[in-house]
Parts: sequence; C-alpha cells; structure tokens
Amino acid sequence: MFAIVMKRSEFENVVERALSGLPQEFSEKLENVEITIEDKPSFSMGKKSLLLGLYQGVPLGGRGSYYAGVLPDKITLYQKNIEAVSGDEAEMIEEIQKTLLHEIGHYFGISDKKLRQLGY
Repeated sequence: MFAIVMKRSEFENVVERALSGLPQEFSEKLENVEITIEDKPSFSMGKKSLLLGLYQGVPLGGRGSYYAGVLPDKITLYQKNIEAVSGDEAEMIEEIQKTLLHEIGHYFGISDKKLRQLGY
C-alpha cells in the first residue's frame, strides 16, 4: 500500500466529507467540540503506535453543574499519520470516520478497551 499525501486544504475537504458521513445519532449530540488538524502528535506513543486522533476534554458523564463557560473539547486528527495508513482517498475517508467515531466515543465516556471491542 502506498501512502497518500495531500495539501492541508485538500485534507480539510476530505475531513468535511468524512464528517458528513458520520451517523447522525452521534454527530447531532456533539456540543462544544472543536475538530482540529495537526501534522503529527507532538509526543511519541512508541514505535509500534501510530496515533491518528486524540480527544481532549471532559467526557459528558464527568460534567457537573460547574461545567459552564469552558473552552470547547477538542478532537485532533493527525494528517501525516492518517495519510501513512491510507492508500487512496476512499481509505482515508474510512480511516477518518473510524478515528472520529473512536474519539467521539471518548467524548461520550467510552474507554479505549470498549472502543476496540466495538471495532473503533
């Protein structure tokens, strides 16, 4: 498999297409979440791990009455890593959707272990 490489603007368009293809029951329940794109993570997850996305925020179940006026939660997609595992645009959209669903799972408070069991 050959990796696909895109300009940031092209990648952003693919992310938009991937987002529009997510199940509505997930996407319509997202509140105060920003989706960002970076080239690569600024930290290392080890040689065997290729981090495609990261959720940063307070999961819904952890929000109490104090949760007001806060900055948005953030889902970051790592473009270069997603490109590295994608052979073409269709595979890239699939990887982005799978990554977004995984990170959205964290937003809903689902653990990595459970998300892996669910196929994300």
